[in-house]
Amino acid sequence: MTDREAGESAPFDLAAMRLQYQSEGLSASDLADTPVEQFARWFRQAAAEDRLSEPNAMVVSTADAEGRPSSRTVLLKGFDEHGFVFYTNYGSRKARELAANPHVSLLFPWHPMSRQVIVQGVARRTGRDETAAYFRTRPHGSQLGAWASAQSSVIDTRDAVDASYADLAARYPEGEQVPVPPHWGGFRVAPGSVEFWQGRENRLHDRLRYVAEPDGGWRVERLSP
Repeated sequence: MTDREAGESAPFDLAAMRLQYQSEGLSASDLADTPVEQFARWFRQAAAEDRLSEPNAMVVSTADAEGRPSSRTVLLKGFDEHGFVFYTNYGSRKARELAANPHVSLLFPWHPMSRQVIVQGVARRTGRDETAAYFRTRPHGSQLGAWASAQSSVIDTRDAVDASYADLAARYPEGEQVPVPPHWGGFRVAPGSVEFWQGRENRLHDRLRYVAEPDGGWRVERLSP
């Protein structure tokens, strides 16, 4: 199929689909001293935004040892001056790729606010005590799910996953402690840069990026839209 034929068969006029952003600007003088402080400011505002159902949802992009990328949406489960934390099956594709290439990008797409935050950094596994503490906060069903699924593996049907979950539910009924899976845990992304993106009119967006300095401080640079 040619590009023209594809365009003629598309159900929408994609070239005409756009929004005109009317947001106020973002200047360096508006920013906090550190990217984590600035992220906390914006996150509080995102959490109060009714049109954002999951403000902690982020797109995690990894690449394998050959540089082939992959992305998926994951929930942020903690952040502080040491980095941004999420949890996963250590046998999953993202975890395997991080084992081979720890460089990672996190994207928070806060579209209703015309904002994005882009974190680039290096991921390292969290300690088992930290993993266990978080695992205990998960709903009972989610704890069982961490055992039931060999995440990212190829399966013939869903039946095997459902059967595994049913077996686990019988073994660990509601109220009984579920052990932490040894193949499941966290990653902490230590940021090397954090970009705060604010949509503006005529696609002339404001883009301010914190970049880590060797002395532990941060410099702020403005990027052309």
